[in-house]
Amino acid sequence: MASPIEQFELKPIIPALGFTNSSLFMVGGVALIVGGLLYATRNRSVVPDRFQAGAEILHDFVAGTLTDAAGRDGMKFFPLVFSLFMFVLTLNLVGLIPGFFTVTSHIIITFALAVLVIGTVIGYGFYKHGTHFLGLFVPSGVPGWLLPFIVVIEIISFISRPISLSLRLFANMLAGHIALKVFGGFVVALGGAGVLAVLSPLPLLMAVALTALEFLVAGLQAYVFTVLTCIYLNDAIHPGH
Repeated sequence: MASPIEQFELKPIIPALGFTNSSLFMVGGVALIVGGLLYATRNRSVVPDRFQAGAEILHDFVAGTLTDAAGRDGMKFFPLVFSLFMFVLTLNLVGLIPGFFTVTSHIIITFALAVLVIGTVIGYGFYKHGTHFLGLFVPSGVPGWLLPFIVVIEIISFISRPISLSLRLFANMLAGHIALKVFGGFVVALGGAGVLAVLSPLPLLMAVALTALEFLVAGLQAYVFTVLTCIYLNDAIHPGH
């Protein structure tokens, strides 16, 4: 049985440019998103067809999530949040196709996305509020003797955000694909095991159930990443506690 880790190996396509299978699927994912949205909104009809309706549902879903977390002021970040949601969702789903590469199963990719979010929060926070942005680490109503400890805790919590944001997405996608590979291997192994072949439907049923679960996880993790992004952006817009 092939190693379940083999599916995550980076393979060079254009070594001189450092272009790998991961790069290829990221470029392909972006092309799929842009092409799909352009096709869906090609007519911009008052009465939308199913493709335009789907694009509008995605738009309204992300816009609603953003305004719920950060208010109307948060809509200035809509292009960023929508792009992140579509990028993560598309690559999560594409990775479920047999033989395809799962970009979001690599920590370097998810960490880069998380750093982009936190970098935007810090950059906009200081741009908009100056040193008042540091009030994010100083909760109101805390006794003076306790304040140094609370500030340290708040700073550690803020620093850990990109770590937790990236690990959550990476770990879920990695674990799910390993489980699918393992159960798929069980199906093949039992199928050629003589009398034990009668047991092969059991891991097959588990693999089918895990596949359905992975589709749910793919959408859920894109949603969670988006919600946390919106919450963190709210701290940049309204840094006061």
